[in-house]
Amino acid sequence: MKDIPVFTTEYGVASLILAQIPYREEGYIHVQSSLEPKLLLEECAQFLRACGAERIYATGKDIPQNLPVYTELVQMQISKDALPETEAALWPVLPENLSQWTDIYNQKTARIPMGAWMTDPKRKELLASGEGYFVHKNGKLLGIGRVSADTIHFVASVSPGAGADVMAALAGAATEPVLQLTVASTNEKALKLYENLGFLKIRQISTWYCVK
Repeated sequence: MKDIPVFTTEYGVASLILAQIPYREEGYIHVQSSLEPKLLLEECAQFLRACGAERIYATGKDIPQNLPVYTELVQMQISKDALPETEAALWPVLPENLSQWTDIYNQKTARIPMGAWMTDPKRKELLASGEGYFVHKNGKLLGIGRVSADTIHFVASVSPGAGADVMAALAGAATEPVLQLTVASTNEKALKLYENLGFLKIRQISTWYCVK
């Protein structure tokens, strides 16, 4: 399914994210402008349910405050030099190991709020970008991640207690002195790890609400 960047009704304009419906049965609404946000949400939700969404979340302007909060997306930041040193090493994602990386990614993101399934177009994008990595130490797989010049896009450990090593190793692939990442406030395990490593909360990016 393709996302709908501009979904217009008589009640306003929203963006609809449908790409995760086949994998997570989740649809997302980003309200752009509306004089009747409650009615706009109802119409958007009806469309998403018709597409197969079992759970629907919304963010944007003038969201009715009586809706329960699902999660908040928070941006965090740290100086690259502040992260601990590690002996863990990186191994790039290549065509021959892309399926292994994808399987781990999808397994991990299935458990976290706002996690996005790695679709075929996203797999090709990851391979072309060269931003995906496995993290190894002494021949043991510790985790995986995706990192660009100044952003940790994804990090996951597969070995208990390896989170700090995985993060420190991924930071070595970044080229900028200050790194940033985005985390869901309800992803308590990840949030605790980042705070223990010294990441600071910079700003709240968005609040997502459960649409009934």
